[in-house]
Amino acid sequence: MTSITLHRSSVGSQQEPLAAVATMLDPTDRARVDAAGIGVYRALHRDSLDDVFRDLRERPIGAVLVSVCRCADRDAAKIARLVREFPRVPAVALLTQLEQQTPRAVLALGRSGIRSIVDVRQPTGWRELRAVLAEGRSDDIQRLALARIAEDLPNAPADCQQFFELVFRPRPIGTVRALARALGILPSTLMSRFFRARLPAPKRYLATARLVRAARLLENPGLSVASVANHLDYSSPQSFGRHVRSMMRLSAVEFRERYDGEGMLHRFREELVIPHAPVLRGFSPLTSVPQSRQ
Repeated sequence: MTSITLHRSSVGSQQEPLAAVATMLDPTDRARVDAAGIGVYRALHRDSLDDVFRDLRERPIGAVLVSVCRCADRDAAKIARLVREFPRVPAVALLTQLEQQTPRAVLALGRSGIRSIVDVRQPTGWRELRAVLAEGRSDDIQRLALARIAEDLPNAPADCQQFFELVFRPRPIGTVRALARALGILPSTLMSRFFRARLPAPKRYLATARLVRAARLLENPGLSVASVANHLDYSSPQSFGRHVRSMMRLSAVEFRERYDGEGMLHRFREELVIPHAPVLRGFSPLTSVPQSRQ
């Protein structure tokens, strides 16, 4: 089992880990998949689907990549279960060679629910693989959130946009102190500017955005509440449950039943963005004195 660890630049001076892709590949394909992933993903090479399931439960995984030649008939049921239990994690099949059993394997993958098959027998296939994995990453809720907020706050100052980018970053920021550090200002300054602008506290933005990501993760039936708590760096499942109870007046199970990611994002915008849009459109938390709400 091998893996590569790479980093890309994120907001400001922050370094955001690349999305992890769990793979079950022919050993001869691993190095080429690693090379194709530079700057886009880091590959976690596994020897069985059981290992891939373990990854999905224990850590954030952006996609699953399997070699067509590694998918025997006996794996069909497990692949179907993977697609069913983790619908928000894109599953991609990699075609590296054409053998007698390849057409049958491709049909079996299609019946199992895999909709993306990338043929890398030509050099252009590796570029297609990069594009598929970059577009299909399971951090789609972050991209969706930032797109919706940009529509709500057209022409907002760059540092206001930066604030929301940090709030929705894939690896959650858990405290105002860490958020202020990422923005390069003192926590007391950040809180004071929000208070003087009569905006909700930065802590509330962080806490609610964390629940948006939690709701998206909980769309995967294969993830338990405990797994989601671990993915989002809560100290324990009980801590996650207390957070949901204090914010939503719901148990973690009720929260899962009532909200998906987009539903929780709608609530975030309805409570924290749209009512305060007149202020946020001119709010510059790093460089200017906040204005009073109109």
